[in-house]
Amino acid sequence: MPMRQSCRCRAARMAGSARCAALAACVALSVLTLAGCASTPAEPVPFKPVPAERIVRQGYTAPGPGLVAVDVRRERSRDVIVRFRNALVYIDGERVTDLMNGEHVVFYLPPGAHRIGVSTQFDPVIELNFVVTADPRYTNRASVTFNDDHRIGLQRVAQ
Repeated sequence: MPMRQSCRCRAARMAGSARCAALAACVALSVLTLAGCASTPAEPVPFKPVPAERIVRQGYTAPGPGLVAVDVRRERSRDVIVRFRNALVYIDGERVTDLMNGEHVVFYLPPGAHRIGVSTQFDPVIELNFVVTADPRYTNRASVTFNDDHRIGLQRVAQ
């Protein structure tokens, strides 16, 4: 009888070890799966232009003599809360278009002071006094971003 009990105990220990090994394998597989889902930096890609059908106020996006190109870019975000929000863009108080994640629009404006504004359905209009100049020492580019509180922001991009 003692021999049988010893075999049973050994079999129970082996079954317990097999369960522990299976559990360890499941944990390792889960960790590897989750690690594969971790965000990794995306390769930089060019900004996409805003489709013409989303330009609601014509005249600002057509080049002309004496006009200077002003590039407004919506920086890419991995944040799901802001990724799918559109950023409404205003020039001198008039709504011109909206920008989605990773898009840009080029406005052609006469040299001088202008107001570029942005907002969302949740944010008030944020305006930036923007002096448009043909002087190559300055950039005519603005960047639309969202902060950690998911509020929209606008700033002029320096060279």
